[in-house]
Amino acid sequence: MENSTTPKISSLIAQIQSNDKLSQLLDGINFVPGDTFYWNYTDCSVTYNEHSKDCIPFFLHEIGHAILKHSSYNKDVELLKMECSAWDEAKKISNILNINIDDNLIESSLDTYRDWLHNRSLCPKCDTTGIQKTPKTYYCISCYTKWNVNEARSCALRRYIKYSD
Repeated sequence: MENSTTPKISSLIAQIQSNDKLSQLLDGINFVPGDTFYWNYTDCSVTYNEHSKDCIPFFLHEIGHAILKHSSYNKDVELLKMECSAWDEAKKISNILNINIDDNLIESSLDTYRDWLHNRSLCPKCDTTGIQKTPKTYYCISCYTKWNVNEARSCALRRYIKYSD
């Protein structure tokens, strides 16, 4: 949780840019106000929502993605691994800047990804946990059903049974 001495986002950005270590790590990264939090690796920008209740921790988390140069992933579990490492990096940055990030906020955020991953992997026929074969295809080792999934990180999850390869 942010403490009462947590800076506003504009002063935090200035603090990051004036910190020798952080400014070197984030050279060429743009900070863009928006409606959500997002690391865009193709245009090297961190988008943030300064009106969000937990703006600072999520902003630092996205900066973590930037520092780690996260880009795409092929398997859902790789996304969860990237999210964990971005939060670890956010904690390091917060220590440098003397800002506290509540561990419960981190775990709550990671739980959304864990739930997302689990729900995508459930067989639509028998509810057994399946195996991801391709970025959007799963296979059930119990009933042999194959299914496709949509992105579903910001919309409702859809699972579509495949009837042919």
